Amino acid sequence: MSLSVENLRIAYRTLRGDVQAVDGVTFAVADREIMGLAGESGCGKSTLGNSLIFIEGRMKHVGGTVELDGKALPISDDRAMNHHRMRDVSIIPQYAMSALNPTKKVGTLAHDLLKSRGMKLAKVLPEFRRRVALVGLPENVLEMYPFELSGGMRQRATMVISTLLNPSLLIADEVTSALDVSNQRAVGELLTEFRDLGYVKSMIVITHDLSILAQIADTIMVMYAGKLTEKASASTMIDKPLHPYTQALLSSLPEVGVRYEDRELTGIPGRPPSLLSPPPGCRFRERCPFAYDKCVEDPPFMELLPGHQVACWKAADDVAGGAGREHNEASATPSGGAGDASPERGPSLGARAGKGAE
Repeated sequence: MSLSVENLRIAYRTLRGDVQAVDGVTFAVADREIMGLAGESGCGKSTLGNSLIFIEGRMKHVGGTVELDGKALPISDDRAMNHHRMRDVSIIPQYAMSALNPTKKVGTLAHDLLKSRGMKLAKVLPEFRRRVALVGLPENVLEMYPFELSGGMRQRATMVISTLLNPSLLIADEVTSALDVSNQRAVGELLTEFRDLGYVKSMIVITHDLSILAQIADTIMVMYAGKLTEKASASTMIDKPLHPYTQALLSSLPEVGVRYEDRELTGIPGRPPSLLSPPPGCRFRERCPFAYDKCVEDPPFMELLPGHQVACWKAADDVAGGAGREHNEASATPSGGAGDASPERGPSLGARAGKGAE
């Protein structure tokens, strides 16, 4: 197992109190796995990714543990984490132009970063040049300033620098958000190639765009309001999501070939709750079309189907009810149609949110 996170809690200090940005998150990433992490802006996904390598001044580690390759990562100790950065865990940060100092050449930036890790650029320069060529950058990129590069070139340069020491875990935070469609695809393909070539052992790709993750991720995990809502294989998450939030996210994506002058895109009504004082129970219930009485209790993040974890009382009821119906159909005549819903359980989640029943 490459990465194991147990009950991780990360908060932001503010004058109004602590913002519970990551609240009791537990998950694992296996060797050679690319896990996509998705959700709306402000859901805590970037905070989760950043906390695995650097907890900056406003953030604080409230609780939980992180293990990488069987060894604990001291994420709350900035000085101790220095030994692990770039070697064991590395990050491609958001907005490559902000990550690269515009007053320094790319080669100087790489030299300074390696020096801070006790390494010399000369020692890895042949490999650096090989990887620069691999990602399609010009040979003289080391002598260029970041502002001389396009957005896609800056992103690729950042990818090369971040993975020079072959980290076990790479965190790619919104690496395609500022790129055009062709560059998004190229960067996504490079991420999978870096994994396949052994430059990184496993990867967390953070984005709000599920269509990107459908192309490159092995598994997808969804966050909402600081908590995990669903995790499954990429194909299962795209084709058979169980959580109403995942269903709503997918329904809000445009479909190829559909004219939206004739059909309106389905959004998610309402707003996420404040994380200064999160509401009890399921945090999506105020926006969920399937919410019912039991949703005032906090649903556990549990495996409902093999390899498919969900935090939703309704999904748990529907999965259990579906298994029960199959058993009843095999042994006796059912008392009602398969689409009927009991008053206690509320409406079925069979249809994807936004599609609606006719």
